[in-house]
Amino acid sequence: MAAQNALAVRKSVVVDAPPEIAFDVFTRGIGSWWPYKTHSVSGERTADVTLEPREGGRVYETDDAGVVHDWGVITAWEPPVRVAFTWHPGYDDPAQHTDVDVTFAAEGAGTRVELVHTGWERLGERAAESVKGYASGWDTVLGRYADGVKARAA
Repeated sequence: MAAQNALAVRKSVVVDAPPEIAFDVFTRGIGSWWPYKTHSVSGERTADVTLEPREGGRVYETDDAGVVHDWGVITAWEPPVRVAFTWHPGYDDPAQHTDVDVTFAAEGAGTRVELVHTGWERLGERAAESVKGYASGWDTVLGRYADGVKARAA
């Protein structure tokens, strides 16, 4: 358990929207803000990112040729307080997934969005390097998400 906690990536951002909107932008609106040019399997060729709004739904990207690349599966769907999913974009073996858990809690006039990324031990020797990359990668993703919430409010 201690090794799992040591390898957890924890990030948070406060957005200027109530939890219902913050949750909706993160989930149903993911294709409008996700930085897919730098954070996807297809890079510049990515046309869309989709999160199917239900437990068991998929998280995936579609490239400009219509090819779908699975990123994960929704493991918890609790609007507007929590969404969790497995995470394996670009991994050859989806069994080597990690886990992402995102919570939404009212804070002042906005919402605190907490993201916790765990399960790195499944990646074996790639774990430490992956944690390092995602520690900065989620900063970029949550920054774009915050911009997406602002755009929704405008």
